[in-house]
Amino acid sequence: MTSTPFDPPRIGRGLAFASAIDDLSAALDRSPSVVVSAPPGTGKTTLVPPLVADRVPGRVIVTQPRRVAARAAARRLAQLDGSPIGSRVGFTVRGERHVSSSTRIEFVTAGVLLRRLLDDPGLEGVGAVIIDEVHERALETDLLIGLLGEVRELRDDLVLIAMSATLDAGRFATVLGTAAAPSPIVTQTVPAHPLEVRWAPSATPRLDERGVTWAFLDHVASTAVAAHRTLVRTNPNADSLVFAPGAREVSEIAGRIRGLAAEFDVRELHGQIPAAEQDAVISGRSADAPARIIVTTSLAESSLTVPGVRLVVDTCLSRAPQRDAARGMSGLVTGPTPKASAIQRSGRATRQGPGIVVRCVDERTFATAPSHAAPEIQAADLTDAALLLACWGAPGGAGLRLVDPLPAGSLNTAIAVLQGLGAIDADGRATDEGRQLARIPADPRLARALRTGSALVGGRTAAEVVALLSGDLRVADGDAQAALTLLRNGRSPDARRWEQEVRRLERFSGATGPARGSADQTGLVIALAFPEWIARRVDRSPHGATFLLASGTRAGITGPLANAEWLAVADVTRAQGRAAAGTGAIIRSAAIISEDQAEQVASHLCTDRVEAEFVNGRVVARRERRLGAIIRASVPLRVQADDGGRDAVRRAVTEQGLGVFVWSEAADALRRRLAVLHRELGSPWPDVSDAALLSTLDSWLGPELSDLAGGTPAARIDLAPALRRILPWPAAVDFDALVPERLEVPSGSHVRLSYPPVDDSAARPVVAVKLQECFGWAETPRLVAGRVPVLFHLLSPAGHPLAVTDDLASFWAGPYSQVRAQMRGRYPKHPWPEDPWSAVPTRHTTRRAALG
Repeated sequence: MTSTPFDPPRIGRGLAFASAIDDLSAALDRSPSVVVSAPPGTGKTTLVPPLVADRVPGRVIVTQPRRVAARAAARRLAQLDGSPIGSRVGFTVRGERHVSSSTRIEFVTAGVLLRRLLDDPGLEGVGAVIIDEVHERALETDLLIGLLGEVRELRDDLVLIAMSATLDAGRFATVLGTAAAPSPIVTQTVPAHPLEVRWAPSATPRLDERGVTWAFLDHVASTAVAAHRTLVRTNPNADSLVFAPGAREVSEIAGRIRGLAAEFDVRELHGQIPAAEQDAVISGRSADAPARIIVTTSLAESSLTVPGVRLVVDTCLSRAPQRDAARGMSGLVTGPTPKASAIQRSGRATRQGPGIVVRCVDERTFATAPSHAAPEIQAADLTDAALLLACWGAPGGAGLRLVDPLPAGSLNTAIAVLQGLGAIDADGRATDEGRQLARIPADPRLARALRTGSALVGGRTAAEVVALLSGDLRVADGDAQAALTLLRNGRSPDARRWEQEVRRLERFSGATGPARGSADQTGLVIALAFPEWIARRVDRSPHGATFLLASGTRAGITGPLANAEWLAVADVTRAQGRAAAGTGAIIRSAAIISEDQAEQVASHLCTDRVEAEFVNGRVVARRERRLGAIIRASVPLRVQADDGGRDAVRRAVTEQGLGVFVWSEAADALRRRLAVLHRELGSPWPDVSDAALLSTLDSWLGPELSDLAGGTPAARIDLAPALRRILPWPAAVDFDALVPERLEVPSGSHVRLSYPPVDDSAARPVVAVKLQECFGWAETPRLVAGRVPVLFHLLSPAGHPLAVTDDLASFWAGPYSQVRAQMRGRYPKHPWPEDPWSAVPTRHTTRRAALG
């Protein structure tokens, strides 16, 4: 039984993209992969899926970067098709699914399809996948492009379409295409409705060290009210859209507008409000309803059409992830909106007619904003992505055609986390535990907390905590326990959404018994997910407290939790201002935990050992009990030359660096010579950089480490004999020939060579010698078996520099005559022959040289 075809001409009536239907059909005739580039609001999301569905057998999957967009697109298409949602057109997002066996087009979020691919890599029963909004460069969308490209290699019947609202279509066409040719591009342009641009800069700064200023929020609210009142006088059916950087600012601006203009219907739109409220905002309003002012985050920037909008008020601020490699965390940082995003925002006002955008900056400030937003892959936490790729069989994305490779630093951090969870093996392949974690719709660390925590506190409690942490829910004052209490009592606006997520997660917990004990275990479950973020208070002030995390990072917090001794931290991000307590990081979600609980959960981070440090060149030791970087107890003791003392000294040298030693001239010269050999010849000549020497202390500094532990001052350690231990045998017999300590010059002198510093790969060995000692020397000597020319610093009789050259023959033939003319009057007792080629090289005066 075949289903009734869709009717694209009828569905697309009035949509600008309808003019590109024939072009898309022709492109699909030529290639199973196509890139569609069309401006927002032209109807490509509505029209392309039914067109494709009528061409291919099986279901058409359409991905959206956000849940609200997936729901809205599905409902819009079902309405135009005249079918109930969940029949011919359906959607699946986290916690909500409306599909049936007759569903031909299914809208999903990118994350839903990624996890579906793990269970069904061949996408059986799927005839096409349409990836929408690829220009946003969301991490999950980027991953989908790579994985689906590999699926197409196995299934040449699978149609793959990427849809973009920008002109960067060529890049996606290359990735989706084959080695022989890129995918065809279908471009649709439509004359835009007129847009009037107005500028309304604030008299006060938009940002300070604490974030968006209250005064700027006041300015945005008053600007929006004034502009909207002017608009509705001539267009009573018009609505306004106000863009703010985050949910907090949305609420603040909306509250101010309500206080200024009670006659308007003020709505909020962001990811933390219930789905029903989101859907109500984007469904429009009736003709007799009051005009709306909708305050939103970037959620409405693209992929959503909010009907009736003719005015956009833009803060020109955005919140984007930014990675802090030093602290090993990513944080949402507020900054100028990229110009491409600001243009997308202003386009919301002209989808249905002429519009107005009011930008709350001046033209010069707008011009200095970045052109485009950075891809999410550059700053995001890659733990979930790395696990998914490992389960797919492409660790780190190896072998996949990705738009951008995963950044090495972030990827290595993610791999370390996954190995700590037991989710991947030493080769980066997913373990059985890793595959179980990957199937839980949560960050792998939270998935681990759900599975392990269920056995400790019961499946319900573990699911409640994980649902709170994974659901983008409000955590006032960073107190996760207080937020959980409100949710349990139904006194939070997020309670219904949270309860749905709890029930869903309980199915993955694997718990069979009740919770153990009656005390709340929120902190314990959080610590199971993030043991490296267990924290102890180290400082208290009237404004808050500073905590030291087990990872070594310091972070600030205000509010009730500032009085706690120990915390299990669930969210710590980059931040500035009073709440960060000067640390550069702030705790945004945490729960109290006892020291015993911390030890129970993070036993792998607990140590009890001797620690040492160098103070004024001598080793000072203490016995310390630590949880990661947190010192739980510390007792001074006398260091001893046993294994424990030696290990402590090794760690101290590694941490404080080779600068604790006094490098003798002989040791420094030997190290420089070895560095040249390693640079030019590589193996077997060892790397003698600081990092390499510190990572191999036992192989060259073993006896000296014992001496230091026995009380020998660092200044009395001679590093020259220690370095000679790493000379490779039998190659070492050629060491002095390859990099001699001295160079014989024509006068018979043996002049010391100066080798470049270890960290200067561009410099060359130098010999500083009096010019007269080199008469007649035509060929510049070369070291390291002829690979490295010596650089000559030719000196005057008094030892002052005259010339620098690595080509003696050219010097004698040219510059020497000028040097001779300038110097022979200044040094008349020394030879300055017209012909340096035939002169006798000497280190003496003319008279003494004549006397022999």
